[in-house]
Amino acid sequence: MIYHDRMPVTLQKTYEIRIRKDALKFASSHMTVFSDGTKESLHGHHYQPTVTLYFQDASFKKMIPFAAVKIGMKKISNLWDEKVLLASENPHFKKTKQTKDSLEFTLCKKKYTLPKDEVVLLKVDNITCEKLAEAYYEFLDMELDLFENKNIISVSVYIEESPGQGAAYTVARS
Repeated sequence: MIYHDRMPVTLQKTYEIRIRKDALKFASSHMTVFSDGTKESLHGHHYQPTVTLYFQDASFKKMIPFAAVKIGMKKISNLWDEKVLLASENPHFKKTKQTKDSLEFTLCKKKYTLPKDEVVLLKVDNITCEKLAEAYYEFLDMELDLFENKNIISVSVYIEESPGQGAAYTVARS
C-alpha cells in the first residue's frame, strides 16, 4: 500500500509489450484529402508501425507471446506494402469503373486509373496516420481477437510516417 498525505492510495499496475521492427515496415502511397475538397498530390512514406499491448499480469501463466502479434503485423505489412492506399469512405472518392485488371476512380475531381493489384481500399474516410492506425488496429484485431485475452487492458497502434511524426489509435477494455 502506498500512502499520500497519510491516506492510503491504491495504484493500478500495468505492464506493456511494445513491438516495432524494421521487418514490419511498409512503403505505401496515398493522398490525404482536406475538408475543403483539396488534396495532397500522390506521394509515399516508409511507414513504421508500433503495436503496444497493456496488461495487468506478467506471470508465467498469463504470458503474452510476441510471435502471434508479429505474425499479424507482418500480414498487414505484406498487404499494404508497395500499394496505393485509398479511403473508400471519403466523400470526395468515387469508384467509376473496375475491371479485373484496373480501378478507375475520381478523387477531388481528378480522374485516376491504376492497376487493381496495386491498390488497397481501406474502409476509412481519409488516409492519415490517425486513420491508418485505426485501420491497422482493426485488421490486427480481426486476425488475433486481441481482447479475447482477458489480461489485455488496452491496445495502441502508432503509425509513424517519418521519424518523429505519426499518430496513435488506442482501444481500451471498458
